[in-house]
Amino acid sequence: MGDENKILTVQNLTVDYTTFRGNVHAVRGVSFEVNRGETLALVGESGCGKSASVKPIIGEDASNQVIKGGKIIYRWQHQGKLEEIDLLKITAKEMQRKIKGRQIAMVFQDPMTSLDPTMRIGKQIGEAVASAHSKLSKKKIDERVRNLIATVGINRVETVAKQYPHQLSGGMRQRIVIAIALAGDPQLLICDEPTTALDVTIQARILDIIKKIQKERHLSVIFITHNLGVVATIADKVNVMYAGKVIEKGTIEDIFFEPKHPYTWGLLESVPDVDAPQEALPMIAGTIPDMTQRIIGDAFAPRNEYALDIDFVKEPPMFEVSKTHQAATWLLDKRAPTVQMPRSLQKRINRMQGENNGK
Repeated sequence: MGDENKILTVQNLTVDYTTFRGNVHAVRGVSFEVNRGETLALVGESGCGKSASVKPIIGEDASNQVIKGGKIIYRWQHQGKLEEIDLLKITAKEMQRKIKGRQIAMVFQDPMTSLDPTMRIGKQIGEAVASAHSKLSKKKIDERVRNLIATVGINRVETVAKQYPHQLSGGMRQRIVIAIALAGDPQLLICDEPTTALDVTIQARILDIIKKIQKERHLSVIFITHNLGVVATIADKVNVMYAGKVIEKGTIEDIFFEPKHPYTWGLLESVPDVDAPQEALPMIAGTIPDMTQRIIGDAFAPRNEYALDIDFVKEPPMFEVSKTHQAATWLLDKRAPTVQMPRSLQKRINRMQGENNGK
């Protein structure tokens, strides 16, 4: 049946979106794994395919979405046995009845798209609990609602339960959305930019809540963000995405201390550094390619100051840096010239490593 520690395996997922301009090749053969109890972060600029890679996991498909190929294998324990299913091969009804909310839940960027503005908070959470646990009594449901509100760090449980979404702040609404996501006791939680619209202080609180819940429930988490600063506080593993592909993957230490792809260098350099003199943040020049067109070679080549001739001709394979670390860049080919990361980034990494070692 496969590795019991792996709760999710995505293999060569390919997703298009039909538009009036032609097919957008949003996901171009993405593969990744999520282990039980760990957080995998998917990182990259807007439009790189992060959300499009995870929405098929939970059956969140747009009318113009076309899944061209791949597998999404989900594994869970059922009556002492390890069950395994390809989520791309089940019906929408099966997804709704067996998987969505019960095994896998999702938290979106804008909580108002997930909340009913005409319904009190307690009733919305109660409906989610009743849907996942149909045999519970009204008393037990109410008890679970109160526990869920408290679980996401809200003290005024009874007051908040009686309020409507518009009466809560953005941070409070996002906590309620997390509570609803937890109502069915899922094993895998997908968080799609859940803190982007919040200020930095509230953002940190939401991240702390997610980490606390994950530890208490031994949840697996897929965390989608464009912000590597957020990733540093929450992830165990990181997949860096560009133009519908994973272009670097590794542990949090691999990506932050030993980044190998020039795109990853650019993302790391664009994170504000509170310990360095305030200067203009470096930006990655150019924009992502037109995803309706066939990409020849390395999709990042036109924006890559370190690009080699081969980058414009042939797509690089994933080169193994270590057992936990891989990157798709021709710079790792043994025939390539030696190229060092930007000095400013190396200085920052050296300082981070010193702090990490307690120096």
